[in-house]
Amino acid sequence: MANGILLAATIGWPTAARYASGFVAAGCTVDSLSPQHAPIRASRYARRHFDYSALSPISSLRSAIVQSRPDLIVACDDRAVTQLLELHRREKARRSGIAGLIERSLGDITAYTLVLSRQGSLDAMRAEGVRVPESVAVESLKALETALERIGLPAVLKADGSWGGEGVAVVRSREEAKSAYRRLAFPPPRWRSMARALRRKDAHFLHEAIAPKQRVLSLQKFIIGHPAASAFAAKDGAVVASLAYDVLVAQGTIGPPNVIRRVDCPQIANAAAKAAKRFGLSGMHGLDFIRDANGDVHLIEINPRAT
Repeated sequence: MANGILLAATIGWPTAARYASGFVAAGCTVDSLSPQHAPIRASRYARRHFDYSALSPISSLRSAIVQSRPDLIVACDDRAVTQLLELHRREKARRSGIAGLIERSLGDITAYTLVLSRQGSLDAMRAEGVRVPESVAVESLKALETALERIGLPAVLKADGSWGGEGVAVVRSREEAKSAYRRLAFPPPRWRSMARALRRKDAHFLHEAIAPKQRVLSLQKFIIGHPAASAFAAKDGAVVASLAYDVLVAQGTIGPPNVIRRVDCPQIANAAAKAAKRFGLSGMHGLDFIRDANGDVHLIEINPRAT
């Protein structure tokens, strides 16, 4: 077990505070990089707190790493993962020790282009023999029409680069699918992003206003059942610890879980082992499933971060 942990959080989710208590219980010291309003700022388990800046995220991340000098960085949200990958790209050119630390924390950096693609990651897991719902990439409204003919309704429309239930829409008609596609694929008007930045006091929306990007979408077959998931730790492509659970209560239909039940599930354990090996993962990650009426699980998403 690494002794020094840096928790990297760009969102004020309460989970980071829970991770801090868990790592301290395991004998580690914990520092955090987080927004000033984040719940982890009130945690007695974190030794030091470093300010995360949405205006200069890579600089604030690098500064926290230099000051904390951790043995392992744990990304607490998806945005933190992408920022670690960007910092790795910059630091590798400088041949600094930070690049090696990020590799030790995340695993095979070259695999993350695939890991961060909803469609690509599930295609890879399907090739590994894991049960995955049928899904199709959709680059246009015309492609969406073709995908609906193949997948059928209801279906799930998903956007890359989203998390926490956002960027996902369950559609039950062609009209719903087209509306959801327009909403998820295209960035909001610049004035709306500016308004969100002011209203929510979140400078990340300024980046959307300055450099809006069209998202990559995929359409996934809807599986009737209830959510299940796995959280696991890996090192060099091998799972070293894991837990599996069924979700009993969640925030909305597709939101994060509030109440879970631990389960022993060989199918989930097998999927976690194959994901870790296929992508050469290190650090903490999660898998989301739907458990059908027969008790079989269908992998619907890979979370490249602590869950």
